[in-house]
Amino acid sequence: MAMLRSQFLGTKLQPKSFSYKGALFSSELSFRYRPRYLAINGDSRGLRSFGTPSEHTKTYVKLSEEVQWALHNKNKPVVAMESAIYTHGFPNPHNLALAQDLEAIVRLHGAVPATIAIIGGIAKIGLDQQELEIIASSAGQPQTMKISRKDIPYIFGMGIAGRKLIGGTTVAGTMVLAHAAGIQVFGTGGLGGVHRGGQDTMDISADLTELGRTPVAVISSGCKSFLDIPRTLEYLETQGVGVFTFADGRSGDVDFPAFYTRDSGVKSPVVVRNEYEAASIIYAANNMFHTVPNASTFSSGLLFANPVPEKFAIPKEEIDFAISEAVREAAENNIHGPANTPYILARIKDITKGNSLPANRGLIESNVAMAAKVSVELNKMDRAELHLEQPREDNVAKARKSAEPFANIQYDRPHTKRPGNAVGKAFKSLSLDSTVPQSDSKDGDRAKSSGTTKSSISISDKLDSVQKSHGERDLPDISFPLASILVFGSVAVDTNCTANGTPQMHTSNIAKMSSSIGGVGYNVAFAAHLVGGNESVGLCSLVVDDVAGQTILSNRSLIQEDGLGTDGILKISSSTSRRTAQYIAVNDAKGDLVIAIADMGVFEERILDSHLSTIQVSDNLKWIVVDANWNPDTARAIMSKYSSLGVKVAFEPVSVAKSSRILQPSLKDRVNLGVYPQNMVNLTTPNQHELSAMHAAAREYGLFENEEWWKVIDAFGISSAGARDRFVSITNSAMTDRGIPLQTVQLLPFFPTIVTKLGVDGVLLTELLKPNDPRLRDPIHSKYILCRTFNMSDKLSIGGVYMRLYPCVEKVEDVVNVNGVGDTFLGVLVAGLARGLPLRNDLINLAQKGAVMTLRSKMSVHPKLRDLNKPLLDLVRGHHVEKA
Repeated sequence: MAMLRSQFLGTKLQPKSFSYKGALFSSELSFRYRPRYLAINGDSRGLRSFGTPSEHTKTYVKLSEEVQWALHNKNKPVVAMESAIYTHGFPNPHNLALAQDLEAIVRLHGAVPATIAIIGGIAKIGLDQQELEIIASSAGQPQTMKISRKDIPYIFGMGIAGRKLIGGTTVAGTMVLAHAAGIQVFGTGGLGGVHRGGQDTMDISADLTELGRTPVAVISSGCKSFLDIPRTLEYLETQGVGVFTFADGRSGDVDFPAFYTRDSGVKSPVVVRNEYEAASIIYAANNMFHTVPNASTFSSGLLFANPVPEKFAIPKEEIDFAISEAVREAAENNIHGPANTPYILARIKDITKGNSLPANRGLIESNVAMAAKVSVELNKMDRAELHLEQPREDNVAKARKSAEPFANIQYDRPHTKRPGNAVGKAFKSLSLDSTVPQSDSKDGDRAKSSGTTKSSISISDKLDSVQKSHGERDLPDISFPLASILVFGSVAVDTNCTANGTPQMHTSNIAKMSSSIGGVGYNVAFAAHLVGGNESVGLCSLVVDDVAGQTILSNRSLIQEDGLGTDGILKISSSTSRRTAQYIAVNDAKGDLVIAIADMGVFEERILDSHLSTIQVSDNLKWIVVDANWNPDTARAIMSKYSSLGVKVAFEPVSVAKSSRILQPSLKDRVNLGVYPQNMVNLTTPNQHELSAMHAAAREYGLFENEEWWKVIDAFGISSAGARDRFVSITNSAMTDRGIPLQTVQLLPFFPTIVTKLGVDGVLLTELLKPNDPRLRDPIHSKYILCRTFNMSDKLSIGGVYMRLYPCVEKVEDVVNVNGVGDTFLGVLVAGLARGLPLRNDLINLAQKGAVMTLRSKMSVHPKLRDLNKPLLDLVRGHHVEKA
């Protein structure tokens, strides 16, 4: 094994790569003392090896998937943001609200936010929702550090020593880490500077010296107004820092701003009119010596002062008085050093009777918006230099324009699969008013066309009395007597808001709104039912006894008329922290998602776990689908139960933020995803960004160091020599450079079949083949056989790895709605698999056609998916004839 391992690690491998500060990165930046080989967290564009990092290798900096993708080939503009404002500025929960607001503003202006913070001794560049909450909740804690340049080695070193510290990055600290990642533009509130009396105390902020040595453009409202502004500007000039002030509609000379006020009484060295001029200066600084042989790069930063918006500005006389009083009190109380700025800011707030807070918030919102605009203009120039067009947006993932790849909007990424408007009778004008619509349909009217029979348990009739008298422990048994497909997933009330134009922040917007029953689990089940015909499909989910839950249950009979078994939708008691799942999408007039907010917290509770044994199924059950909205321990419990019964398990990743949780080791139940041949999951269908998140999670949690994982990888017998060329021949160079083929192979021991959705690039199937698979001997498939296994493959029952890129069946230009597209794809796929179809070209193309239909529909699952039932049956008949 050792020989095979070192052979596959490929010490001579020379992948195409790019680096910043000498560090290769994909979703991580790794600073290496003595690297033995290119480790898993190596280059994002070339072939990554399967090895575990050297013991001398330590990951200090991790880029989020969204930021990493955006920086790759300048795919999208990125704006760095500090985190000290959340840890040492605004209190919790106001800091979390501000963080979410600022990220939304950056996205609204077309850029990707990269909030930077230290969590667990590791610098995170680009935070997800959970990480934002961690940073926000650390505010005011004595162990929370304020991280400038000098503190970075310490907090990293303490991480190595076992002390996993948290810290908010200052302007200087953020610049260091942003530059290491290759981020050129940074938006913040105010800069540090020379303190009053600094000529005697030498109290000068590290922000100024950082600007003199680190080529990052900082957009701020000047420096803090209680500092010595003339000396601050003199010091910046000495450091070789270009200082510019946005005219903001003014002509002639303008003052350098003084944070809370637009005028400081000190003229700005240079005035720029708009974001285009600012971007031009940054571009020139980055490129002016590139034609000169052996010339060093321009190594100092640039400061662009953006005056506070007029409506938030505090009159100069008022703020000058508050500053004088605060500075005097600080001196009298002998408050110097790091404690000085927080003390003065707090006193200014008190003296101005809180007026400084809205000014503070208003100016930083304005600054990050300007930073996003500058970054967008700079990105255009950079891409023009690279002779690249703007990256073509995935039509299936059109929501990427707002945030997706990466939803964390719950504050999740808008690409998360969610429904759009109404579908069939079940989606008729659902009301969320206090008056709950009552169904006039009978419970027994469901699904004459589906061939199902009504369960003996009527949730809506029996559950109320049971819960009121006995609580959650006595939830009734659930029966799916005929289901061949059972979906465990979310059901939610979805609200779609389409604005008349571009939605505006901080005010009401006129929009058309519609509500419907949706959720990932519901969409997958409904799509499988429509396409499957007589194939019985059941849905197991949770609602709360609240208005939204009553809305869903009151429309249950309408859903059942369409044939979907919903007796598994359990109603549980309400509480202050428990609500029926809801999802709100805000779209612009073109239908593109601007922002989405989801509340799926009910699925985090482990209510279903103790009732799994009460779910009655028949021998007819062939597939279950589990979506990632469930608590990962609950999801694994479901998978474990049904995989042990010989039922096939499909995992729907849902979103980047949630997709990775299934790989997190369970400390409580110790039920983890098995490694082939003891795997719990048979199939997963991530998009490329979810795939990357799952791969990063497996690496982070040490799953690639597992000996059982290594046995499977070694059995593949893939050598580093020529592996990249093989990936390119099966897919293409761009896909290989993004690491997609390699990531799928590395995840195969946990997910033996991975169907990666690539939008306009089609679908990539990566499959672990058993020794008796006929494709291993079929000349037609030989070009898709990535490897044939030897050595220990007999013990592991591995015949090889099959990889095939299926082209997109249709490039859709007239996209109506991106919500539910991935759910539809999986629903059609599982409907075919439950019928016994192999995962081949015809079935994958049929699933793509279903996704295209939903793309052109206002609904989350196109009701005319029934039209695909006949083509599916034709495929089934053809398969039976072929087998005979």
